[in-house]
Amino acid sequence: MLRLYNTASRSLEAFTPITPGKVGLYTCGPTVYWDASIGNFRSFVFDDILQRTLEVEDYDVTRVMNITDVGHLTDDADEGEDKMIAGARREKKSVQDIAQMYTDYFIEDAKRLNIKLPKAPYLCKATEHIREQIALIQQLDEKGFTYRTDDGIYFDTLKFPAYGALSGQKLEEKEAGARVAINTEKRNAADFALWKFSPKNEKRLMEWESPWGVGFPGWHVECSAMSRAYLGQPFDIHTGGVDHIPVHHENEIAQSEAAYGIKLAQYWLHNEFLLVDGQKMSKSLGNVYTVRDIENHGFEPLALRYLFLGTQYRQKQNFTWEALQGAQNALNRLWSAARALERPQTGNMEFEAEFLSAMEDDLNTPKALAVVWKLIDSDIQSQTKAKTLLWMDQILGLSLDKVVAHPFEIPKDIQTLVQLRNDARAKKDWLESDRLRVEILSRGWIVEDTSQGAKVHKGILSAKNEKENGKKT
Repeated sequence: MLRLYNTASRSLEAFTPITPGKVGLYTCGPTVYWDASIGNFRSFVFDDILQRTLEVEDYDVTRVMNITDVGHLTDDADEGEDKMIAGARREKKSVQDIAQMYTDYFIEDAKRLNIKLPKAPYLCKATEHIREQIALIQQLDEKGFTYRTDDGIYFDTLKFPAYGALSGQKLEEKEAGARVAINTEKRNAADFALWKFSPKNEKRLMEWESPWGVGFPGWHVECSAMSRAYLGQPFDIHTGGVDHIPVHHENEIAQSEAAYGIKLAQYWLHNEFLLVDGQKMSKSLGNVYTVRDIENHGFEPLALRYLFLGTQYRQKQNFTWEALQGAQNALNRLWSAARALERPQTGNMEFEAEFLSAMEDDLNTPKALAVVWKLIDSDIQSQTKAKTLLWMDQILGLSLDKVVAHPFEIPKDIQTLVQLRNDARAKKDWLESDRLRVEILSRGWIVEDTSQGAKVHKGILSAKNEKENGKKT
C-alpha cells in the first residue's frame, strides 16, 4: 500500500483516494517570466515520479498544473512589480511574447527530462481563468472575509481561525516573524491580496475589469480557482516545494476553505530544496543553472533526472558538477547493461515487488535504484531481466525502452571527435576538450572518462536534438 508524508498532518499516511480508483492531483507549475531552474525541475520530476507511481498502482490520474503568467509579484508581501512585466521589460518584448517563450522553454526542458506534463486543458494559464478567479473573490466578499485598501482587495486572515495550520505556525507567530508591511492599510501583516488595482492614471500591461475596479488577481488566487474548476473540492493531492508552505499554500487553503466551507485537498506533499555547492540557489551567486546549461556542459539531461532519483524528495539535495558526472556515469552503465539484454518476454515478480515496496514507502527512489542495480547484477535470465527493467522504468522515466536490446556501433565521425578530444586532454587544453564533449553530445553520444581511457556511449537525444536531426535514436 502506498504511504505518503502528508504535510497537513505531519505524518506518514496510507493513501486512500476520495473516489476509489481515481486521483485528482494538482501540481504547482512555473512562473513563465524566466527559465525554470534545475531547482524548479527537482520539484517537477518529483511530481512526475508521483504520477507515474500512482499510475503503476492502477489509479486513473487527472493531473492539473498551472502556468503563472500574471499576478506573481516580486515581493511575497504583495508589493513590488509583477514578475511578468519585469521580464517583458528586461527582454524588450511584450508580456504575451515573454509568457509564450518561457512556456515553450519549460515544455521543451520537461521533455528533455522525460517529464509527463498534463495535456490541455489541464496545463492551464492564469490569464485564461480570470473569470474563475473573480468568482472565488466574490464568494469571499459575500462571506465577509475581505476588505478594501487603496491598492486592492485583501483577505482578512484573522477571520479564518485555521490560518497557519499547514505550516504549524499560529497567526501571532507569523505576525511576529513577518516583515513590516509597506501597505499600512493592511489589518494584519499576514493578510494577502486577492485583487490588486491598476495604478491610477496609468494603463497596466495586464489588467481586467472586475466588480472592484480595473486590476489583476493576486498570485495565490489562480491555484485555488483552477484546481476547483478541474478537480473539484476537495481533491486528493496537492504538491509543491517547501518554500510554498508558509505563504502560497497557506493562503490557498485559507481562501478556498473560507469561500466554500470544505477542505481544499486531502494530502499535501512538498519536496525539499536543491542546493548548489552547499549554498542556496540565487542569481546574485551566479549558481542558478538550467537544463540547457546541463547540456552545454556536455551532460545528458536524463543524468540530472538520475541525480534527482538518488535523494528522497523530502531530503535536501546538493548539486555539484562532480555529482552530476557520477550520475551520468551511472546512467551510462545502466544504459550499457540494458543494451546487452535480449528482447523482453516475462518479468520477475520478486524484483518488481521489492521495487514497488520501495516506491510505496513515500517514493523512496534511492532504495528503488538500489533494487535496479541488484537486478542488473543478478543472474536471472536476460529476457526476464529486460522485462523487469522496463516495468521499473515506467516509474523511473530513464528512457530504458529506447536502449533495451539496442546494440550500437560508434560512427567514424564520432570516433574522430573522440580522438580529437583525447588529444586536447593530453595537451591539457580543457576548453577545447569541453567544447568537443558538447559537440559529441549534440550528435547523440556521451563520453565517459575512466581510468582505462575515454568510453563512448550512445545517448538519448533531447527533444531539441531530435528535431534538429530529424530522427529519434
